[in-house]
Amino acid sequence: MVLNQVRAVFFDLDNTLIDTAGANRKGMLEVIKLLQSKYDYKEEAETICDKVQVKLSKECFHPSSTCITDLRTLHWEEAIQETKGGGANRKLAEECYFLWKSTRLQHMILAEDVKAMLIELRKEVRLLLLTNGDHQTQREKIEACACQSYFDAIVVGGEQKEEKPSPSIFYYCCNLLGVQPGDCVMVGDTLETDIQGGLNAGLKATVWINKNGIMPLKSSPRPHHIVSSVLELPAVLQSIDCTVSMSA
Repeated sequence: MVLNQVRAVFFDLDNTLIDTAGANRKGMLEVIKLLQSKYDYKEEAETICDKVQVKLSKECFHPSSTCITDLRTLHWEEAIQETKGGGANRKLAEECYFLWKSTRLQHMILAEDVKAMLIELRKEVRLLLLTNGDHQTQREKIEACACQSYFDAIVVGGEQKEEKPSPSIFYYCCNLLGVQPGDCVMVGDTLETDIQGGLNAGLKATVWINKNGIMPLKSSPRPHHIVSSVLELPAVLQSIDCTVSMSA
């Protein structure tokens, strides 16, 4: 595979390279087991976990005002109190949070076929990991899946002035690698951040990982390419280069 036109590929992390959603579900199942067996929350356990999941999906984190551990422990504390009533139970909330967190980190694995793809791609292009999110949370995931050695650079949105989809973080990535936006491809699973960001920054192409075959809204950003697995990326990159070569 010879890629003359694309010089760099930016990868999202969560649900693109690692199965964060699956790891999260496994973490919740462990908490349900704990609540049911140790605390006899037979029916309430699933409700508590469902409430926490909703809180995580709506989470607004401001590192200047709190730390992520305190915020997420509070999610569990509130969910337990909303479900069971009575006073706040900080100790139980902490137990649930740390069990959920440690379990999900154990299941954040870079699959062997993904590793092999990254190794091959890196022979031809520069690779950069570009992930949104809190500094502590994302660095823990990066450590857990041991992906550092597969990339020329790693950029965490929570460590920058702006996150995806802001063009500034993409320009920062380009400067790190010494490439132009028109040399780069963004690969990710989220239309509103990964794909919109790549479009905003004027990258050569965007590749949307649509694992579940969902139909996006008409108002959603339009990716250049859609695949069901990140493992389809090498073929997409070859097609991009062929198209550019022919038009040239």
